[in-house]
Amino acid sequence: MALKLRFLAMLLFLLLASTAKANPSVFDVTSATYGAKPGSDVTKALAKAWSDACASPSASKVVVPSGTYKLKEATFRGPCKAPIEMQVRGTLQAPTNAGQFTRPDTWVGFQYIDKLTLSGGGIFDGQGALAWGQNDCHKNKNCKPIPINLRFEFITNSRVQDITSLNSKNFHMHVFGCKHTTFQHLTITAPDESRNTDGIHIGASTSINITHAKIGTGDDCVSIGDDSHQITVTDVTCGPGHGISIGSLGRYKEEKAVTGIIVKNCTLTNTQNGVRIKTWPDSPSPSSIASDIHYENIIMVNVSNPILIDQLYCPYTRCDQKPPSKVKINNVSFKNIKGSSFTPLAIKLVCSRGVPCENVKLTDIDLTYGGDQGPLTSLCSNVRPTITGVKKALACATSSLAPLPLSKK
Repeated sequence: MALKLRFLAMLLFLLLASTAKANPSVFDVTSATYGAKPGSDVTKALAKAWSDACASPSASKVVVPSGTYKLKEATFRGPCKAPIEMQVRGTLQAPTNAGQFTRPDTWVGFQYIDKLTLSGGGIFDGQGALAWGQNDCHKNKNCKPIPINLRFEFITNSRVQDITSLNSKNFHMHVFGCKHTTFQHLTITAPDESRNTDGIHIGASTSINITHAKIGTGDDCVSIGDDSHQITVTDVTCGPGHGISIGSLGRYKEEKAVTGIIVKNCTLTNTQNGVRIKTWPDSPSPSSIASDIHYENIIMVNVSNPILIDQLYCPYTRCDQKPPSKVKINNVSFKNIKGSSFTPLAIKLVCSRGVPCENVKLTDIDLTYGGDQGPLTSLCSNVRPTITGVKKALACATSSLAPLPLSKK
């Protein structure tokens, strides 16, 4: 009997040891070690908890429990010794004054981390209302930097899920130099009048997946910049905002190609644009490429410009449209796009006179217009799309090569 009890005790010990080894170490900012309390400034406690967790040789978890906490600013830097999770269950609040930040373009940043998980159902509240009135980046190319809510730089094999970004002063999430990372089950919210509050902006990144997100902002719900490849956007609801955009491209020298973009199963409601590719006129040399871009199964609800290629994009007062955009757009498809347009011009493909768009396809497009500004129509310039299953009004009559007016949106 004693031998049997000893055997069972040993078995229980091994089971407990195995379980302990499998569970990540937990670094709770409200524990006695770190001393944070709801209603207080959590900046130092969170920095110390991250430092300890990042140094852990086994998988670790930093926890911010329920409650509201002040966070001045933070940069969580790797590399870490093992996979690491930050679980924010409460609300983190940024300072209201953008001038209080030592890194003026970032509130919360994650850098050089492999196997990061950011989760927890919590809220990153940028408290951006004061900054929106001071933000003139929509018309001033030399505007002062304003903090982004969440910046991800050189993150790999990671997940950002089940969090809310609220009222960011600038972009909500900026993704740069990242690979093999998924953003899922996100809520991103700012009022329609908030300026430059893109939901998720991606640049110089590869294999990024955005899925099951609800995004409503004062700018693009998702925007994809140069040197981005294999980006997938699925099951995203967008509105208000400026739509789901590639670009703007062609503003700076030595921009790199954008390739392999899929936008699928998304719904856009009351947005300024639907699915859009935008490039600047008078692009500096050498030219770049936007290629292999595919939109499929998109629902438009009262969208102003449902399908748009705009190679005359210029939000500022001064742009020279005479030298055409040098960004080459090819292999683009719009398939099974349905719903309602807020304006009679439901399809607008304005390509570059210098490098016309090639291999553009419109398939199964069913858009309606119920207003009184004229009949439903479409426009193509410097492109001859392949058209299948599209009503005559949307069959994209081709215009001449004469310059069209610059667009400001």
